[in-house]
Amino acid sequence: MEILSADQIRAWDEYTIQHEPIASIDLMERATARCLSWLTDNGYAGRSFSIYCGKGNNGGDGLALARMLSILENKVAVHILESGHKGTDDFQVNLFRLEQTSVEIRLGDGLAPFQPVPSGDVVIDALFGSGLNRKLEGIAAQLVQHLNQSGNEIIAIDIPSGLFVNSSSRNNVAIHANHTLSFQCYKPAFLVPENAAAVGEIHILDIGLHPDYLPQVTGESELLDETIIGAIFKPRKSFANKGNFGHALLMAGSYGKIGAAVLGARACLRSGVGLLTCQVPVCGYEILQSTVPEAMIMVDADEKIHTGFTGDLGMYSAVGIGPGIGQDPRTAAFLGDVLQRYKKPMVVDADALNILSTHPDLFSFLPPYSILSPHPKEFERLFGASPDDFARIEMAREQARAHQCVIILKGHYTFVAMPDGKSYFNSTGNAGMAKGGSGDVLTGILTALLSQSYPAGEAAVLGVYLHGLAGDLAARSWSQESMLPTDLTDHLGQAFQLIQKSR
Repeated sequence: MEILSADQIRAWDEYTIQHEPIASIDLMERATARCLSWLTDNGYAGRSFSIYCGKGNNGGDGLALARMLSILENKVAVHILESGHKGTDDFQVNLFRLEQTSVEIRLGDGLAPFQPVPSGDVVIDALFGSGLNRKLEGIAAQLVQHLNQSGNEIIAIDIPSGLFVNSSSRNNVAIHANHTLSFQCYKPAFLVPENAAAVGEIHILDIGLHPDYLPQVTGESELLDETIIGAIFKPRKSFANKGNFGHALLMAGSYGKIGAAVLGARACLRSGVGLLTCQVPVCGYEILQSTVPEAMIMVDADEKIHTGFTGDLGMYSAVGIGPGIGQDPRTAAFLGDVLQRYKKPMVVDADALNILSTHPDLFSFLPPYSILSPHPKEFERLFGASPDDFARIEMAREQARAHQCVIILKGHYTFVAMPDGKSYFNSTGNAGMAKGGSGDVLTGILTALLSQSYPAGEAAVLGVYLHGLAGDLAARSWSQESMLPTDLTDHLGQAFQLIQKSR
């Protein structure tokens, strides 16, 4: 699914108006009818509503919704925020239509007409939509703060008032919605952590915008969905053998952190690798042999840490390095040696990323199209601080291009930046995955997919989707609170089955 800017979404509306063809006011009516359907389908029939409207087209949506709700005999009160102009044409048409009903309409440029919000009323936010380009101030900001403090449930139409669609809204006064009903596609504002308190649960409503528009545009990013993943996934051929699925090398673990190697190894094996060799310090040998019997084990010369690799790195189809290896100077030297000797794309995670951040000269040895998978703090250590989430995303794009690597910036909507500038947000996963060890599982998955000859970009995209989907399945079994990183691996089989069915 394409993620479009405010200008692209506006252009899609215009394209639909011209090519369906349909009048602007009728397209607004169609969008509002979808909002009404969502409300009735989700238990809001018979409730009382306080609808707050600006004088733009977002306010027109609110007026149309008030009229439709009143026809269904819901109690509705409408509050219009005065702004010194009569409003857009579609707003005026819907105001005239609403005035023909018994709905109470309150006009005001002060707070008094907006107080109090009746207890139990559902607040509909239709103050400002996608066209907002400056921070809310004055009475508009005060009203938004008042609604946030009311304690009432808030449902935002299009986008919570106060948020910008495709730039940072940090420190903006904005509606804190419980639900956001938006149209046709995700907006960038919905996918960044800084807006989490504002957007609540996102619901994308199909309002029938013209399908011929999308092939003509390219969004900066796409939201991963079944269609994208189904096109990437490669089912196994009946006469395949283990040699067809690669021989991966996983370098992980140190004294007290051998669990990272176990988690990564099990996930790698569950993700389809043909053969797996794990390198661990001597202290991890018996643990890996007993917990992951399918893996072959090589040991470092050192009892507790990684200090060197004496074998032929070229024999491995993929290398994953970093989980739990620590940051000892000898381990840093070991990482530098591996980076210089291995020439294929590899997966670099966790402590290997932390070593890169303190030894930036090692970036020059990073094999092209390698996959780096930092969480936000690791990303900051690698590339520096960002003033907001949008700046961090842009930095990920820039660094992926500069280093010709794939960067996976982990989070709720994990962001994947490609060397060619293309980027994706992941649609799977949940807060139950916010536990130590989940990243080690992802490293194992990514290493396995690279080993099976998926190109690095496809391995990254398929890997984060699988990882999140397994997490969603684990949450259903165990709850977000009780699920463990090991449960992600245990649900990978079911995740693969779901992807196969979607093809």
